[in-house]
Amino acid sequence: MDQLLKQIEAYKKEIGSFSATDDKQVEEFRIKYLGTKGLVKMIMGEMKHVAVAQKKEAGQLLNEFKLFVENKFESLQKSPGNQQPGSSNTIDLTLPGDPLPLGSRHPVTLMRNRIVSIFQRLGFAIAEGPEIEDDWHNFGALNLPEHHPARDMQDTFYVQQNPDWVLRTHTSNVQIREMEKGKLPIRMIMPGRVYRNETVSARSHCFFHQVEGLYIDENVSFADLKQTLYFFVKEMYGKEVKVRFRPSYFPFTEPSAEMDVSCFICGGSGCNICKKTGWVEILGCGMVHPNVLSNCNIDPNKYTGFAFGMGIERPAMLKYGINDIRLFSENDVRFLKQFTSVL
Repeated sequence: MDQLLKQIEAYKKEIGSFSATDDKQVEEFRIKYLGTKGLVKMIMGEMKHVAVAQKKEAGQLLNEFKLFVENKFESLQKSPGNQQPGSSNTIDLTLPGDPLPLGSRHPVTLMRNRIVSIFQRLGFAIAEGPEIEDDWHNFGALNLPEHHPARDMQDTFYVQQNPDWVLRTHTSNVQIREMEKGKLPIRMIMPGRVYRNETVSARSHCFFHQVEGLYIDENVSFADLKQTLYFFVKEMYGKEVKVRFRPSYFPFTEPSAEMDVSCFICGGSGCNICKKTGWVEILGCGMVHPNVLSNCNIDPNKYTGFAFGMGIERPAMLKYGINDIRLFSENDVRFLKQFTSVL
């Protein structure tokens, strides 16, 4: 017991005089005295040589020695001489925190929210529907019976297990589902993702996003449609934008039209986005065909309505000066970071 006491006192003097100037020396101290093969572990092993009558006293002595070494190790970690630049002990809690990078919404999401907010100000509610749809809601109810040549206007992805089901080619399927509810009048917009089997290029993609609108009530006219869309374009692109309507054909509207706006990319001089014309078509529209109303059990002699549909990617390209639609789906963080400031 006396021999153990002398050893501990000698070790205390050695340990008490130890000093460290960097992390490496502190780690050397830990390994030498507190490691699995360190001095403290070795001293603890001396308990087996102590007489039974003295084991209690020796245990207290060894525990005090272990606590002494641990306190010395903690003081070395906190000592001013060990505070090197970059170590955990040099943190100044009065300094501001490290800046965290801001996330950003996708430009398609930004444009979708912008379009929706404009039409909500006109009293349009939001409706959504399934992306995998049956033939009736995607084609048949929209005045496109089987083998109708107008079905060739849209190259469709069919579900292999059941060809009666398709990936919807437009969000018009939501219009049909809303009309089938029979709750009139209807004033709704339908945003969502759609799919068409098209060649991927700078101007087109096999999947994209749409917002369609539907307004059905008594005495709705084409003039109501034009004024609604004029309001939308002026709010979206500014008062100076030029607009034109061109007669067109859609099986589910009659009369039908396409709406163009002056190209913001080239200023009207011609580019790959506007096909060198200076104009970009942003939506199709028209008065809801009486056959569509009848298919949804709405009396076409009492009710009329208009419908319109637009892709979201193309207005986003015009708004933000993007010249390739493929950028939207390439997940390039460098591209997405550009829209942090437009949240």
